[in-house]
Amino acid sequence: MPIEIKMPALSPTMEQGNLTKWLVKEGDAVASGDLLAEIETDKATMEFEAVDEGTIAKILVPEGSADVKVGTVIALLAIEGEDAKAAAGDKKAPAAEQAPPPPKQEAKPEPAPAQTEETPDMADRTKASPLARRVAEQQGVDLSQVQGSGPGGRIVKADVGGAAPQAAPAPAQPTPAAQPAAAPAPQPDGPVETPHEAVKLSSMRKVIARRLTESKQTVPHIYLTVDIQLDKLLKVRGELNSGLEPRGIKLSVNDLLIKALAAALMEVPECNVSFAGDKLLKYKRADISVAVSIPGGLITPIIFEADTKPLSRIATEMKDLAARAREGKLLPPEYQGGTASISNMGMYGIKQFDAVINPPQGMIMAIGSGEKRPYVINDSLQIATVMCATGSFDHRAIDGADGARLMEAFKRLVENPIAMLA
Repeated sequence: MPIEIKMPALSPTMEQGNLTKWLVKEGDAVASGDLLAEIETDKATMEFEAVDEGTIAKILVPEGSADVKVGTVIALLAIEGEDAKAAAGDKKAPAAEQAPPPPKQEAKPEPAPAQTEETPDMADRTKASPLARRVAEQQGVDLSQVQGSGPGGRIVKADVGGAAPQAAPAPAQPTPAAQPAAAPAPQPDGPVETPHEAVKLSSMRKVIARRLTESKQTVPHIYLTVDIQLDKLLKVRGELNSGLEPRGIKLSVNDLLIKALAAALMEVPECNVSFAGDKLLKYKRADISVAVSIPGGLITPIIFEADTKPLSRIATEMKDLAARAREGKLLPPEYQGGTASISNMGMYGIKQFDAVINPPQGMIMAIGSGEKRPYVINDSLQIATVMCATGSFDHRAIDGADGARLMEAFKRLVENPIAMLA
């Protein structure tokens, strides 16, 4: 009996995936650990390895197939000593994606259209034959003043011939009835449709749409915003980069903000939590999910134990995670989980925004751009580099006062960065 190779679940939440590419073909011998295919999940494209040894007898799901459900048989593997052709048999690819043909219905004769001498443009209240209308138009006769002698009071040519013309007949103008019959232009029933292109949603976009809709519908968000002075942090960053340059490490502002959020969460543990129905999960470390924009969507690789890692380690890991995220090479454990998130849109010049919480996390920090502003320092108006930070909190798990304490701690750490390095 051949071994069925099934669509694997490459992550705990995966329900379906796209079989983007086969790395083997029918007749190829494979061993345990050999790469069989590339499968696109909602977050990344991953390679699928063989578990058993044998020969690929039949590929049932072609590459490029989308939304293949987990557990679907995608290929058959003939074991040692088994004829691959016999193992393949007549088994066909799953037909789940094919719609059943519509039931046949007996053709019913169409009723013949009623015969009439009138043309489609004779829907006015005056009944007249086409010829009578044409003669009336040429002679300037008002048909509404003519008594018809035809069936049902219909006006015929003879009626028009004896009628007096109008006092000031207008020059004869061609009418639609006098021209060759043409089908009237169709009139839209509703708004005219704007030209567009329909693009099928990727697996990632479907998951993003589902999760964010779920978050906004089920999680009561509360938003808290503070202004934060960045001048000291920028100075410390420059000094640290001077010392780290020989090691090939360069700290970004975001690296320091990740560290500050992790330290603030440990200082205010009431915000390092998740709502879980009838219980609250309180985390003992700060694993920070960092929003990274990639083609087609967004992914959140995680800096684990950011509260205890040095800035040089955070910078190195973040650079690697972001690069592999854009290449679609992250593994599920690298982007699933996290205790809180940070999303920085300052590089796009965005001053302030409210981020959507990523369930089951309890909060996300939204970072705006740093800019030179008039700012009161020591009771005097000065020019300072200031950014806006907004925390979004799950109000089921985090009270407003606790959220405010976290924002205060985050602001203090960013404005006095030496404190988070101690």
